[in-house]
Amino acid sequence: MPDTGFPYSANSDAQVLILGSMPGRKSLAAKEYYAHPKNAFWPIMAELFGFNAGLAYDARMALLRENGIALWDVAHQCVRPGSMDHAIEIGSVIANDFASFFNTHTQIQAIFFNGIKAGELFHRLVLDELPPWVQQIDRQALPSTSPAHATMKFSDKCVVWRKIKQALENESTSPYLSSHPT
Repeated sequence: MPDTGFPYSANSDAQVLILGSMPGRKSLAAKEYYAHPKNAFWPIMAELFGFNAGLAYDARMALLRENGIALWDVAHQCVRPGSMDHAIEIGSVIANDFASFFNTHTQIQAIFFNGIKAGELFHRLVLDELPPWVQQIDRQALPSTSPAHATMKFSDKCVVWRKIKQALENESTSPYLSSHPT
């Protein structure tokens, strides 16, 4: 039986899109992004944006949106025994509708992948189907916040994840806006 992910969370003026692969078991059960108590995503976001990681889920999601962050996963649906990204059955993946997303979120300047697998899925299943003006958006994989990725210390992950803040502080407009069809 395939798992189905969550809808995206974004304001129309979002500037940065963070993509995971597919929510894990604890997240699916809780119906919340990054619900596993040992996942570093919320503590990293709290560190970057100066809020308490223990806030209610809806408040944390609202703070991300207020800070220009869109949050989603590459896979809309897939078969994955357990929660590990390497267990995703590639042939079962149905990607989210990114063409529609980018048509309504034209301020996105950067895409960051929460782990290598999310980037691989996006490049394999999504990128070639998008218009050229979307393909020009800067993309970068960040170290996974999953507790399974324990080879990197939290403080080191925070340093790398600061690239999100840097992208938001970048004053330039999105590289594809001038060629975006109106």
